[in-house]
Amino acid sequence: MIFLPLLDFHAWAPRPPMGWNSWDCFGTTVTQAQTLAEADVMVRDLKRFGWRLITVDIQWYEPNSRGYNYKPGATLAMDANGRLLPATNKFPGGFRRMGLELHRRGLQFGIHLMRGIPRQAVQSNATVLGTPYSAKDIADTRDVCPWNSDMYGVDMAKPGAQAYYDSVFKLIASWGVDFVKVDDLSRPYHRAEIEAIRKAIDRSGRKIIFSTSPGETPLSAGPHIRENANMWRISDDFWDDWNALEEQFARLNAWTPYREDGAYPDSDMLPLGVIGLGRRSHFTPDEGRTLITLWCIARSPLIFGGDLTKLDGATNALITNPEVLAVDQQSRNNRQLFRTSDGKVAWIADAPGSNFRYLAVFNLSSTAQPVEVNLSDVVSGHAWRIRDLWSGRYVSSTGAFAPVVPGHGSELFRVSRRWSGVSATASSGSETR
Repeated sequence: MIFLPLLDFHAWAPRPPMGWNSWDCFGTTVTQAQTLAEADVMVRDLKRFGWRLITVDIQWYEPNSRGYNYKPGATLAMDANGRLLPATNKFPGGFRRMGLELHRRGLQFGIHLMRGIPRQAVQSNATVLGTPYSAKDIADTRDVCPWNSDMYGVDMAKPGAQAYYDSVFKLIASWGVDFVKVDDLSRPYHRAEIEAIRKAIDRSGRKIIFSTSPGETPLSAGPHIRENANMWRISDDFWDDWNALEEQFARLNAWTPYREDGAYPDSDMLPLGVIGLGRRSHFTPDEGRTLITLWCIARSPLIFGGDLTKLDGATNALITNPEVLAVDQQSRNNRQLFRTSDGKVAWIADAPGSNFRYLAVFNLSSTAQPVEVNLSDVVSGHAWRIRDLWSGRYVSSTGAFAPVVPGHGSELFRVSRRWSGVSATASSGSETR
């Protein structure tokens, strides 16, 4: 058995992961060719901005999956030890080849996995690798996912249960996987299997970033999930609906005590551009910017869900602003400053090693309104230099700061104390005094 050296797994994700996931635009049907086409666009247009992760989502092991549906009793590609394999009609080169192709491009390889052991393994009484136990010995046939019938839960009190998870992650590690999103873990909260997966990853010999899904992860589990996973979903699947976006504000605020380097409350994917097997996102331009601004100021992982091969200029601009992305990747101590009853919200975050802070303001109402912020609550002083990170323009303030924000809109600023002799209209320059 290979064991990683004693190293805190949080160090494997020092910044929130940035990447693409197949679910929003391909559902259960993504193929090897489609995945590599998305990867090629990432290399060409996005990699230099920090986007590196390509994740194949659910049903990669089901040859005949369709759309966003799950077929009860579907035949799955599986080995003699109950471990799922990529369906050869979708991924003819297998996942070892996929890992090599993505790594050759300088990208990371991620996959989706359902919690538990395939029901098909129990029916065939597959043997747990390296043990005298079978799938029937470790499966809890009463513990089933309510929306996907592929798996049974694993009873971690049974001999052979941890060995099964160890064998699964040994196989995944051999494929060169860098990231795994494990589904049906968070609601209800499967504490024992989360711990089993943590152990299996640590024993796999590979630094695999661990994401749990879907939400809503119970807030009471905050201390436990932070000590076992790199990211965890705070809501159910997030789609392009304003009400769903508005609900994420309260959730992200509630999860603030558990946000730290290597452990991130996950607001879910960015359903922008072309999604849903060919339709365009329902978010307006202002709502799309609010989505990116909130995810960044709250340091949520940035996982793009749209079809990169159909990326339009406006959507591309939302996800390639280096100063905006720096808020997600480099800020610390991210927290809500205020939220008012009429839909005005402000968040702030520290910028380590600098004399400035980040400020995001939001208007959750449907009509434009000023969002007033006392800048001394952001950075001490009586005069401030403010850079609008979306436009790149500088403004200055010596009193009330109340940008007018469109309905469902947002603004994102870098705020520093204004030093004598520093022009408020300077176009660039790092503020590190």
